[in-house]
Amino acid sequence: MYHIIVNSTRVKGEDDANIAVVRSVLDRAGKQYEFHFTQHPGHASELAAQLTAGEESVRLIAMGGDGTLHEVLNGVRDTARCKLGVIPVGSGNDFAAAMGIPEDNIKYAAQLIAFRSPTYIDYIQLSTGLRSLNAVGCGMDVDVLKRTYASNRKGKSKYLFGFLKSFLSYRARRFAVEIDGGERKNYNGLIACLGNGKQIGGGIRLFPKAKPDDGYMDFIIVDYLSRFKTFVAFAKLFFGKLDSIKEVTSARCRQAVIYPCSDSFTIQAEGELYDYSNCDSVAAEIVAGKLRFYLPHSD
Repeated sequence: MYHIIVNSTRVKGEDDANIAVVRSVLDRAGKQYEFHFTQHPGHASELAAQLTAGEESVRLIAMGGDGTLHEVLNGVRDTARCKLGVIPVGSGNDFAAAMGIPEDNIKYAAQLIAFRSPTYIDYIQLSTGLRSLNAVGCGMDVDVLKRTYASNRKGKSKYLFGFLKSFLSYRARRFAVEIDGGERKNYNGLIACLGNGKQIGGGIRLFPKAKPDDGYMDFIIVDYLSRFKTFVAFAKLFFGKLDSIKEVTSARCRQAVIYPCSDSFTIQAEGELYDYSNCDSVAAEIVAGKLRFYLPHSD
């Protein structure tokens, strides 16, 4: 049985054309399936928790964007007993795109699920209990998202305007970082981000060398830059060349700890915002090879 958790803000009920495509593929493959439509924010996590409450292995498919996939992953009771997939129909589909699942080909995404076996991949686990499949960050990326979500604009242009507003007003923040139990280092940084996938923000290749199945996270820190250098840095970022700037620190690691120099701070994971207060640090580690995911073959 395939349980397909559908983001109802993106797919309008059982008669939606995308639903018809998925149903057609699964029917031809002779698969049993059930659609579950979300009713409110966070409902995808609730549905995933209910569906994985037993002892048997469960096939869960997120039909939405990065946020829906993130919610489903965080609702799973035991990732070792879950086979996960995505049909990308969201406003942001960075993980799917980086994995070779195009958002404009729903039939192909459904065929991957119907006819391919899932493969083992990694995910990021935070000390707060949060899981992330694609990327976790704090700093300017959070500011961009807050401005984007406050905007009335539609489509992906709202992310560009969110970035431009943040670029003009955001100031670097102080924080410290430990990587793989090494020396704690201080930064006055614009952004600190951990990646399991290759890209964020609708195609920004922040981690061009990242692989979701290599047992490592890619960590990047952008230290303080002048406004001009910030503009140049983000121009290079779009082409996956941010690490060519000397103020950028990058590393591949299995564990990392971020120490914010404030009583409260916000992180983003797959574009979802989480506020923490009275939190001395947030630790992250890679959980290697414990999650099965429906992906295209790499050959």
